[in-house]
Amino acid sequence: MTPEEFASQVGAIERELGKVIVGQEDLVRAVVLGMLAEGHVLLEGVPGLGKTLLLRTLGEALAVEFGRVQFTPDLMPADIVGTNVLSDGGFSFHAGPVFANVVLADEVNRATPKTQSALLEAMQERRVTLGGETHDLPRPFFVMATQNPLEMEGTYPLPEAQLDRFVFKVLVPFPSADDIVEILARTTADVTPQVEHVADGAKLAEMIRMVREVPAASHVMRYAATLVAATHPQHASATPKVKEYVRFGASPRAAQAMVLRGGGRRCGRRRHHRRGTHSPSGSDG
Repeated sequence: MTPEEFASQVGAIERELGKVIVGQEDLVRAVVLGMLAEGHVLLEGVPGLGKTLLLRTLGEALAVEFGRVQFTPDLMPADIVGTNVLSDGGFSFHAGPVFANVVLADEVNRATPKTQSALLEAMQERRVTLGGETHDLPRPFFVMATQNPLEMEGTYPLPEAQLDRFVFKVLVPFPSADDIVEILARTTADVTPQVEHVADGAKLAEMIRMVREVPAASHVMRYAATLVAATHPQHASATPKVKEYVRFGASPRAAQAMVLRGGGRRCGRRRHHRRGTHSPSGSDG
């Protein structure tokens, strides 16, 4: 795949999302960037801003396996990863919705910490372990999660260990008046936009590989490392406000994420990325 083909493919995906999502170009771009880095994205915003619609439309634009989990307080870990079922020939594994390329974790903060933790191994290792057996997840694999910051009753804050697995936490802004008018025009008429498949799993995997082949200059990596170090209050480069208000700074995953999402990695050295933030202010606990 050439850089021109890569850019054309990204543009095609964003255009399909634009058929349904009005405005929100920065939001769409952040989701696409997270996907191309095979990272996980957390969208936070009040109800009615199209968070779930955006992620569902992404699943329609990609000819890949799409799974959705509606998180509720009574959701159990087996409802996510699957379970061993007794049959005539013994126990057999029945895969849960996490066994998909794109997994929508809707209102992820409504489930208990026990259920939320069922996603940790999947997000970190791209596999799940059940009954002593390890089951690999399909690749590419990424979790797109949503949460509502307003309604606190019946919700559980995401633990830092889980937040550390998200490459982006994106705050979904309220649309402008012009965008609301366009939303009304699209949603109150008897016409439903038709989203076409513009990429399949093989094409998406090729694009993900190409992202990792883009070289990053040594001074860019040094800048990312310096920026992350400056978020730690005990570091010499920390600002007075960091020393006063920050207890734990960003983890090395944040630096990995900034380099990978900003253009790639140094050629010839494999980099395992785990987590970053939409802004370089993430915490590792």
